[in-house]
Amino acid sequence: MDFNRKVRYKTQLGFFNIPESWNIDNKPVIMFHGVSVGEVIALEKLLSKAREVFPDAKILLTTGTVTGQEIAHKKLADKVDFITYFPADLPFVVENFLNKFRPSMVFIAETEIWPYFSFVCKKKNIPVFTINGRISDSSFKYYKPFKFFFNWVLNNYSGIYTQSEDDNSKFLYLGSAPEKTEIMGNLKFDITPPNIDISLVKGEGPILLAGSTHPGEDEIVFDVYQSLKSKHPNLKLLHASRHLTRLDDIKKILADKKLSFGLRSNNDGFDKFDIILLDTLGELAKMYYYADIAFIGGSFCKTGGHNPLEAAIWNKPVISGPDVHNFKDIYKILTSFEAGFVVKTKDEFISCADNLLSDSEFYLKTSAACKNVFDAQHGALDFVINKIQKILSI
Repeated sequence: MDFNRKVRYKTQLGFFNIPESWNIDNKPVIMFHGVSVGEVIALEKLLSKAREVFPDAKILLTTGTVTGQEIAHKKLADKVDFITYFPADLPFVVENFLNKFRPSMVFIAETEIWPYFSFVCKKKNIPVFTINGRISDSSFKYYKPFKFFFNWVLNNYSGIYTQSEDDNSKFLYLGSAPEKTEIMGNLKFDITPPNIDISLVKGEGPILLAGSTHPGEDEIVFDVYQSLKSKHPNLKLLHASRHLTRLDDIKKILADKKLSFGLRSNNDGFDKFDIILLDTLGELAKMYYYADIAFIGGSFCKTGGHNPLEAAIWNKPVISGPDVHNFKDIYKILTSFEAGFVVKTKDEFISCADNLLSDSEFYLKTSAACKNVFDAQHGALDFVINKIQKILSI
């Protein structure tokens, strides 16, 4: 499939084909929508569970962006029956889309609000739900003057299920009916640690894992490590670049700093090396198990950060640079629980890591906070599955 804007616009206007067998067997159709990459990834576990619990249903997944469509095809094609774009919110387009797919129910992730789509679904007795619902403070300021409009739109929905009490309050203010508005938690936190089928010789001393680093961040990480090591001589560093094609560049930086290192591909361990480069594929999420502190890359280089939950699920304190807009909702929760830290500069990075390494009571408190985060957010996936079961049993 071509992933470009021209194809997106044509598809959103209804110029696409669906399998001829789609409506022959009259199976229930469960439709999910995630506008872009973050929302699609958040739906991954839910789609897997839905496929497992409802094997006889057809699952339709829509996105609103080219990047969302690309990641959906890459990661979720085996979990759903069809992937396409959400229709443009125009009368003839929406009618055509609903007549083609005949969804039994619709679950829209986070903040997508479509007036005409929800109106037609209500007219056709197709229940529409917001799941993982959230409204940012900036969006809420924009929405507030149009409360009368959102009141009408939101009452076309059969349920508004939000991430937090704050989000719940915002939807209620905009006119969502109290009896249809509930806190479900955040799907992004409904994850489990991967199986540890790898081994790493830890040696003595704590391990700082720098994961998914980008150009310009490696120098920061190595400087931070050298500074910390002067105070914590047993400190080890496990370094994982986001792209293995940069391995030669990273080796050169280490050589310039006169730092020796081992390679994961050689099965090197911390009994012989203080620095190991993770130059293998598919092991980073599991390596957080061996870490004591995790730095999440992509956050000092205007990339927008990467998913800190891969480390936090192991109860490991997380440190990130200031640019975390790709996961700002997650960082907001982590920092509010004091399970993660967003630092602005290299010096703040050093100070934060030093506090964790020096103060065992503070470290244990932060580690426990990671668990508290997941305990507080857990259950969102089962919440949605239960809603689907109730609808199908009617």
